[in-house]
Amino acid sequence: MWQNPGVYPGDQNQGGYPQGGYPQGGYPQGGYPPPGGYPPQAGYPAQGGYAPQPGYGAPGYAGEAGGYGQPGVSDLGEDGSVKGFDFNDQSIRKSFIRKVYSILMCQLLVTMAFITLFTYHEGSKLWFRDHSYMMFVALAVVIVCLIVMACCGNVRRQAPLNFIFLGIFTLAESFLLGAVSSTKAPEAVMMAVGVTAAVCLALTIFALQTKWDFTMMGGFLVCATVVLLLLGIVAMFVRNNILQLVYASIGALIFSMYLVYDTQLMMGGKHKYSISPEEYIFAALNLYLDIINIFMYILTIISASRD
Repeated sequence: MWQNPGVYPGDQNQGGYPQGGYPQGGYPQGGYPPPGGYPPQAGYPAQGGYAPQPGYGAPGYAGEAGGYGQPGVSDLGEDGSVKGFDFNDQSIRKSFIRKVYSILMCQLLVTMAFITLFTYHEGSKLWFRDHSYMMFVALAVVIVCLIVMACCGNVRRQAPLNFIFLGIFTLAESFLLGAVSSTKAPEAVMMAVGVTAAVCLALTIFALQTKWDFTMMGGFLVCATVVLLLLGIVAMFVRNNILQLVYASIGALIFSMYLVYDTQLMMGGKHKYSISPEEYIFAALNLYLDIINIFMYILTIISASRD
């Protein structure tokens, strides 16, 4: 309630607010400042892309001017994928394959020499008949070397220890094959060698050019091998040519598939699974065992069909 009616606070003469507001910092008479109080904008400066950051350059990749400044990064190929130094690199893969097949050829040459010696040299045949216990010694050496190379990764990757074990295994296995060949007719042995060479060559070419991926069949091959083992135990006690032919035919088929499987594991590339390039001894061992088993089953088929 005002003391003096008719006099309002805005009346300067009555001690109210001064007309137009306080002079210190108040709004001037007439309201807000006119529009355009903000400083005039000239727009954002012309943009020419992001400014180069330290360590990064203009668009591009390693090896180009203004590219990423990280040493050791490979250039991008035309397909837009980085070509690193893994097993998919062409040079590493080709070097790995050459090494594996070189080792395999040496193993096969040694084995072929033992087979030829025991097949055509009468003195070797007589010596084996007088020292038949050496077959069990060689079998024990084969099993021990095989277990060591299969289960001990450091042994099969460390040179020259891996070559020593592989050489001992090859000599013992070659002696066993020579001993078995000495009990067969020379014509049957040489026929088995020729058929095995032709089959392995055809399967290798098939594995290299086919679009089917056999590397996913590992579980099936293991099951088939277990069935073959059980059938072999039965064939040991049942002496029948037909059963021997069936057993040898199934065995040759299974290990032919193993040869394709191991070849594609070695090739790598677009296959789902591949073996490490450090495992050249293990890859050569797998291929050698596949070829040897194919030879043994083919020799059994030829011998059983001749009886």
